[in-house]
Amino acid sequence: MDMKSRWKDIQSRIDQACSRSGRDPRGVTVLAVTKNTDNDGIYEAESLGITEMGENRMQQARQRLRAFPHIRWHFIGPLQTNKVRYCRDFVLIHSLDRWKLAQSLQSRAEKWDKTVHVLIQVNPAGEPQKHGLDIREAPEFIEQVVGQYPLLKVDGLMAMAPFVDDPQEVRPLFREVAKLQNRLQSKGYALPVLSMGMTNDYEVAVEEGATLVRIGSALFREEET
Repeated sequence: MDMKSRWKDIQSRIDQACSRSGRDPRGVTVLAVTKNTDNDGIYEAESLGITEMGENRMQQARQRLRAFPHIRWHFIGPLQTNKVRYCRDFVLIHSLDRWKLAQSLQSRAEKWDKTVHVLIQVNPAGEPQKHGLDIREAPEFIEQVVGQYPLLKVDGLMAMAPFVDDPQEVRPLFREVAKLQNRLQSKGYALPVLSMGMTNDYEVAVEEGATLVRIGSALFREEET
């Protein structure tokens, strides 16, 4: 199956998931995760109309920002404070989960004289090997980020579920993150973005309210893991 066929399959699966959950497919954005593809893969994805792409390794992300400046690049991996200086041109940073990082981003935003758009990363399963806030800690963290760091625009939440054979097993986790988004919105926070779901579980994530899904192997190479 070539990339065009895989892309059509992804779009069809998202359409079906939206139909099952009573959603408009136009409310779901696919973020193409490019860590395991080359420049030719990026060119091909772009030719299919994909303009939102994400990298999780800073060195490679910097190279691709230079090579493809017209793509809307997201940084989706764990972000070290000493790498914040390279984040100026990302349209969205998906991994804000601690005070020191918020402080570093605010400081850089002041130097750049621009707003930095971020997602708050939560860890719904409490996996010790993964980054992200405990869901119970997220409301206070968001409240204080919004109150203390005016150049950080919190656009929403990001979550990664455990990798499991049956994606139905992680449905309760996605549902919990969506409930958190709803609770925060009821308090007046906009938070329109809900980034959750990857190649193995994006259909379930869409059914539970994801507005952005991160797709790598399903798009670029079927043999990726």
